[in-house]
Amino acid sequence: QAQLVESGGGLVQAGGSLRLSCAASISIFSLYDMGWYRQAPGKQRELVSAITSGGSTNYADSVKGRFTVSRDNVKNTAYLHMYSLTPEDTGVYYCNAKSRFGQYWGQGTQVTVSS
Repeated sequence: QAQLVESGGGLVQAGGSLRLSCAASISIFSLYDMGWYRQAPGKQRELVSAITSGGSTNYADSVKGRFTVSRDNVKNTAYLHMYSLTPEDTGVYYCNAKSRFGQYWGQGTQVTVSS
């Protein structure tokens, strides 16, 4: 049974940093594109950042220059480094893994940025 487990969320002051991790129990993790989504209260889930199986990255305009996505195919883990956080970054952050073999979601981790 494939499983994604996020960790690293928490409460941080504006201007602070957090690193989210997504540990994947997936066969052939390296073949999956990994995405980080967030859902703020009362809003739809949105794509924040993604890294393909080949290592290409993309970011939402709102986080460009502040967030960095990476992956470790040996540890089967994806990361989202978040810097210069603002209250608008508050939400539940979800990890997503997608390939031709299927798509999986984690349970989410809460990030709260206080002003």
